[in-house]
Amino acid sequence: MKLKKEPTGPPKKISRINAEHETKKFQDKIFNLQNVLFAEKKHSLLIILQGMDASGKDGTIRHVFNCVNPQGCGVKSFKKPTEEEKLHDFLWRIHYHTPSKGMIQIFNRSHYEDILFPAVHKLLTDKIIEKRLEAINQFEKNLKENGTILIKFFLNISKKEQTKRLKERLTITHKKWKYDPADTNEEKYWDEYMKVYETIFDNSRYSNPWHIIPSDAKWYRNYIIAKSLAETLESLHMKYPALIKK
Repeated sequence: MKLKKEPTGPPKKISRINAEHETKKFQDKIFNLQNVLFAEKKHSLLIILQGMDASGKDGTIRHVFNCVNPQGCGVKSFKKPTEEEKLHDFLWRIHYHTPSKGMIQIFNRSHYEDILFPAVHKLLTDKIIEKRLEAINQFEKNLKENGTILIKFFLNISKKEQTKRLKERLTITHKKWKYDPADTNEEKYWDEYMKVYETIFDNSRYSNPWHIIPSDAKWYRNYIIAKSLAETLESLHMKYPALIKK
């Protein structure tokens, strides 16, 4: 896996108007299938959103998942571990937020943050990072064996697009609240982050592979993710439970 070879923009032949129309159709499917997921309670869905700062994780949640019933969907954002969380193993804070059967859970950043930041800034040894990757594989395997469907999206934007979006946070009124000087500092470590992401993708290539989503164009990002979610839910061949007669 070499991220430099992966596209960040949509194919030239695709029509934005058609893609946005199809996105709405996929959202209708997601809405209907979520009801069956909730009623059947055989599976749960865990959606992991990862990407560089300003890659569009918040926007994906806002625009793709505005079709779901909030009663059956949760969102958890993982930031810097608290002092209490540091006293436990790194997956302790994650497991509590995994979805129960019938539910959809979205991770805005995830357990992979405990690989990325420490690896880029050399806070942990290579051996510890390797063991954490092994622990993540086992963690995700356990979730799958319990009926949780994992879909992992990496929002792949170009460095040029990231710089543009970070600058917008300084000038556009409704985006200023998102500005964090730390994001600009992390921007300098772009190449290092790309290398660690490539290691992460290679680590789960055969167990639970990632979807690399071209994300420079927000409409195309939304289309691809909505399509993937609808197809995943359809593949479960779910049914409403039969009426129980007493």
